[in-house]
Amino acid sequence: MKNIVIIGGSKGIGNAILLQQLENNTVFNISRTAPEITHPNLKHFTLNVLQDELPEIENIDALIYCPGSINLKPIMSLSIDDFKNDFEINVIGAVKTIQKFLPALKKGNNPSIVLFSSVATKLGMPFHASIATAKAGVEGLVKSLGAELASVIRINAIAPTITETSLSANILRNDRMKENMIERHPMKNYLKPDEVAQMAHFLISENAKSISGQVFEMDYGLVTFKM
Repeated sequence: MKNIVIIGGSKGIGNAILLQQLENNTVFNISRTAPEITHPNLKHFTLNVLQDELPEIENIDALIYCPGSINLKPIMSLSIDDFKNDFEINVIGAVKTIQKFLPALKKGNNPSIVLFSSVATKLGMPFHASIATAKAGVEGLVKSLGAELASVIRINAIAPTITETSLSANILRNDRMKENMIERHPMKNYLKPDEVAQMAHFLISENAKSISGQVFEMDYGLVTFKM
């Protein structure tokens, strides 16, 4: 049984990861709201990662940082605060969490970290200037820390395309918009949270013990293929 810390496990992709890991592992969830589930293997801390002090956890095998943002606006409609807020949520929160839990991770069994990027860092898309900039910071963090911690802790990122969560509800708000999104992807689909959770599960498992410093695109062909 592993000790897994999930930041943002009450909703969306984080919640899918939490539910997947609970049966066989002890899960420490840290988020502003509690998950809609109780389980003997779940330990929840209600707090804001950016503002509050993080809890003391003695031994950690995997740290998964899930908070993100979808702040889509034309460049002239984006304020400097928009850029700052997106960077804080996606990068500073991850840095703060890693710094806090690094000593506990070093005590773990094949310890690993999973962060989240976006396909928007690889594929230029209109209105994504703020979020793409923030997620590029996440990818830089993965590469740099992957090298720095190579002999001790693995770190990787997942870069999903649009995923059906509450965060993307406005983009996928009706059947027509969902169909348009399906058609945009060469493989004619977009992601569900459970698919991303499966990738996170692989990356923290023994099967991925040779993998670090990588960013894995889950894109249904959006970045990879031109049709």
